[in-house]
Amino acid sequence: MMKFFGTLPPFLTFAGALLAFLIPFLFYKVSNKIHEWGDPPWKNNKKPSS
Repeated sequence: MMKFFGTLPPFLTFAGALLAFLIPFLFYKVSNKIHEWGDPPWKNNKKPSS
């Protein structure tokens, strides 16, 4: 079993680690933008500045 994991090319390992970070991060950013554009005013939790 360890022999199989030892034969993975370094670029594939790097690409997997990068995608494991980028995909959830992009979903987070897109979700925030959708909420920013689409939430009704009463659901907006921003405090008015004094």
